[in-house]
Amino acid sequence: MATKKEKKQSELSVLLGYAGEYRKFTYLGLFLSAVAMVLGMAPYICIWLTARDLISVAPNWTEATGITRYGWLAFICAVVGIAVYFASLMCTHLAAFRTASNIRKQGMAHLMKTPLGFFDSNASGLLRNRLDGAAGDTETLLAHNLADIVGTITMFVSMLVLMFVFDWRMGTACLLAAVISMAALFMMMGGKKAKMVAEYQKAQDYIGKAGTEYVRGIPVVKVFQQTYYSFKTFRKAIDDYSAKSEEYTVGICSKPQSVNLTFTEAAFAFLVPAALLLAPAALKGGSFAGFVTNFAFYAVFSAIISTALARIMFMAGGMLQAGSALNRIEQVMNAPVLRTVPHPQTPRDNSVEFKDVGFTYDGADLPALDHVSFRVEPGQTVALVGPSGGGKTTAASLIPRFWDVSSGSVEVGGVDVRQADPHVLMEHVAFVFQNDRLFKASILDNVRAARPEASREEVLAALSAAQCDDIIAKLPKGMDTMLGTEGTWLSGGEQQRIALARAILKDAPIVVLDEATAFADPENEALIQKAFAKLTLGRTVILIAHRLSTVVHADRIIVLDSGRVAESGTHDNLIKAGGLYARMWEDYNRAVKWRISAETEVK
Repeated sequence: MATKKEKKQSELSVLLGYAGEYRKFTYLGLFLSAVAMVLGMAPYICIWLTARDLISVAPNWTEATGITRYGWLAFICAVVGIAVYFASLMCTHLAAFRTASNIRKQGMAHLMKTPLGFFDSNASGLLRNRLDGAAGDTETLLAHNLADIVGTITMFVSMLVLMFVFDWRMGTACLLAAVISMAALFMMMGGKKAKMVAEYQKAQDYIGKAGTEYVRGIPVVKVFQQTYYSFKTFRKAIDDYSAKSEEYTVGICSKPQSVNLTFTEAAFAFLVPAALLLAPAALKGGSFAGFVTNFAFYAVFSAIISTALARIMFMAGGMLQAGSALNRIEQVMNAPVLRTVPHPQTPRDNSVEFKDVGFTYDGADLPALDHVSFRVEPGQTVALVGPSGGGKTTAASLIPRFWDVSSGSVEVGGVDVRQADPHVLMEHVAFVFQNDRLFKASILDNVRAARPEASREEVLAALSAAQCDDIIAKLPKGMDTMLGTEGTWLSGGEQQRIALARAILKDAPIVVLDEATAFADPENEALIQKAFAKLTLGRTVILIAHRLSTVVHADRIIVLDSGRVAESGTHDNLIKAGGLYARMWEDYNRAVKWRISAETEVK
């Protein structure tokens, strides 16, 4: 088991690994920080030398000929020290920004390799906080804290030397304040207290996720006036975050931090008793002038202690924060990726076949699909219907490898999807979901996302095929109109038609339609159905629907119930069988015929 020191070194090594060739700027910055700290100590030496010369010739001050030289030396060292420290921070900031940039780039590249189902169980707000927010947290460590670590170590070594060079007794008195302060810092951040930072970051992740979901759900909340119930999850996240913050700041840090600040800011108080005890001996020994000189030096030098210890505190906090940030980054980097084979196979046709497929979601007790088998021939339209939670969407999601099956196999064109190149597989399948999202970009870019090399004419043709001519006509800039900005918003049905245009432009031989008309009004639904005719022409279609009227003419209907195939056949055959589908059809027709009636009693 790695020790805590080895773990910290490992975390730092991992972070610097993201810097790539810019790591050398980190090392250069650390070296310059040490040099700057040494130069920063020089003025204190010059002050001591000046005081020594003045006291030794008192009251004949004019005989102290070296004080001008000491003054210039102190000034030059201070200016050069500032310049070197500035250069140090330039180097560390350059490396830190590149590191954060590489973390974001590598994280996004890794997420592009994960199954699409991963994003269903990991909210966008959570992933953003883990990747983008955590990458930003590493900047403090790499840009400032590492340089301060090296500078502080250099300062402490220099302090120890200087404290014991002139008068070890006064040096010990000054050092006592540093020892007490270090003990207080360890009480705040050492041992088990470090776990509190991880818990605090976890609460921060949770509040980011809950906040994003709450904001996205505000329209539904306002419609149904469920403000209290909808706010409960967000409020719980706020309360947890508040509790963790209070537990750490008040319960753990308040007393040690009070002790730390008291003794670091009052280091001079330790020096006065020591000076009072040493003064009589200095008077008797005839070395009172040297004693006064040393006291003046330590009185000035004690001010450095608070600065040094403050740097240590921020350094320790930065290390803990960076360690926690790295843990969050690793959660993204360790996300499962789609396994690929060295020699992928290419689908031979547009058929889709489920062979004894079983699938269970992570953490679920019961399988979502259990021994499911069916085949969709090229060019066929097969509908998946059944009660909610029966496994329809799960089955469709296994075709493009949103997840991999737990048992059995899903084949496209006679090839197990796990043996196909993921890019080739995605080129074979187009999707239209019930809640398709559009980007905050132009309609042109939204549609062209399916095929970036498509020309404007091809995009326009796809929009026309998706019955979007009326949408383009009413927008101020046509298909160059930006969505989501400048007050340009589309209705749910209009967004669905734009999503259909995207699928049409992709021109994939296999189409998956997941309740694509669920949120459309009657007018938009009619237009969407016309677009479906263009999209599905000559293609293999897997249609998921709750509106059974849309699947009447399907080549085959597969009824899924509790993850199993309950029935399979054409609409007429299933009605005659009098099973689950027949009961669903009867319920559907009863719902369609249902009307609101009002009887008014006249007296």
